[in-house]
Amino acid sequence: MPIIKVEGLSKKFGELTAVNNVSFEVEEGAIFGFLGPNGAGKTTTISILCTLLSPTSGRASIAGHDCAKEPSEVRKAIGIVFQDTTLDKDLTAYENLMFHAYLYDVKKGEMRKRIDDALHFVGLFERRDDLVKKFSGGMKRRLEVARGIIHRPRVLFLDEPTLGLDPQSRANLWEFIIGLQREYNTTIFMTTHYMEEAEVCNKIAIIDNGDIIASGTPDELKKTVGGDVIYINTPDNQKAKLEIERLFNVAVTEKDNELFLPALNGDASIPEIINAVGGKVLSVRLQRPTLNDVFLRMTGRQIREQNGSAEDTVRESVRAYRRRHG
Repeated sequence: MPIIKVEGLSKKFGELTAVNNVSFEVEEGAIFGFLGPNGAGKTTTISILCTLLSPTSGRASIAGHDCAKEPSEVRKAIGIVFQDTTLDKDLTAYENLMFHAYLYDVKKGEMRKRIDDALHFVGLFERRDDLVKKFSGGMKRRLEVARGIIHRPRVLFLDEPTLGLDPQSRANLWEFIIGLQREYNTTIFMTTHYMEEAEVCNKIAIIDNGDIIASGTPDELKKTVGGDVIYINTPDNQKAKLEIERLFNVAVTEKDNELFLPALNGDASIPEIINAVGGKVLSVRLQRPTLNDVFLRMTGRQIREQNGSAEDTVRESVRAYRRRHG
């Protein structure tokens, strides 16, 4: 039985449909990536899974517990690392974890060992008595991961866990996250705008405008692009686009003054394409398929392109959860 099961889930805010009849499953012990731009429906879906919102229709369950009907049981089974830090900066690292352990009714006889184990796990045991206000951004994120696992959740939700961190801190944090899956068999449900990070996922669902438009393993999704991707810039991209499509019977898309098109064998195709446009080429480059290409191909835009959204109406619910649970 999947540890997360979503069936026909929809959520409407007045006339706006934020989530539209989505269904997916997450196997226990997997790393699941939930990808999409702001306004796509990620926050609304996660808020329903974390019992912050009730669905308009459909059903979601975690560890066999209905998110709408059994919120207390669901909350016992999950941990959350929010995008913005929710640590108490005037407490020490140890005190932050102890406070969280009390909130989740961790037995007093187990509390010290769990806190010590969590601090060792994220490499902060030697800094346990330091005030959080003295920590770097990367250290705070690691401490939040430690806090999220104190009560041994079966599912850990990570909302943009490495946003704003430098590359080294991002790499270090991912070592801990992957180690968490291996050591505790914790199911990881994460969102990220860094498409290279999504490569670690066992399965990915891409959501856009409230609909899940694709799902599968990273390799399965990249195969939908059709091989390599050729990027080309010419003095007249519109004319070149029509000529390439006519000669090679392939869809050509324009983005940021570049044409891009799939090619099974990019190395061999580039000379043919240059000849097709009469050699008038300003630049050409070859890129192997990435998850960003998948997203761009399916939505026509980069995942980092941000749009205003009525999904902001769920923010107060998230803030309320933070106030209640630290």
